[in-house]
Amino acid sequence: MATDTTDYDPLYLEGIRHFNDCDYYESHEIWEELWTEYRGPSRKFYQALIQAAVALYHFGNGNIRGARKLHGSVHGYLEPYAPRHLGLDVTGFLKSFDACLAEVAASTEDFPAIELDPELLPEIHLDPPPPA
Repeated sequence: MATDTTDYDPLYLEGIRHFNDCDYYESHEIWEELWTEYRGPSRKFYQALIQAAVALYHFGNGNIRGARKLHGSVHGYLEPYAPRHLGLDVTGFLKSFDACLAEVAASTEDFPAIELDPELLPEIHLDPPPPA
């Protein structure tokens, strides 16, 4: 299902910008706008990005249960697009997403006190990059 192109949807790029700025709520809102109207082969890919943003939003706000629940679904939606889709190294993204949420995924407590490590926050860099 891999697709490489520089003809990226502007909402995809705007969501990435907010995601990389750690504005996960806004990136989820933008990608949801794209996902709502989109009916093509990348629909579940966009859904995975939305859920990844919401998982990180929950984690940052101490909602560990919400983050843990979404962690698994991100894999389910994103893995079929590996290794690369719409310029995203899907495999690399999942690896960094997992590293960031490793404690969250491993926790069995309902309300654990797990702090987000800013050094582990995943970022999205496209290859090929969007035109300037």
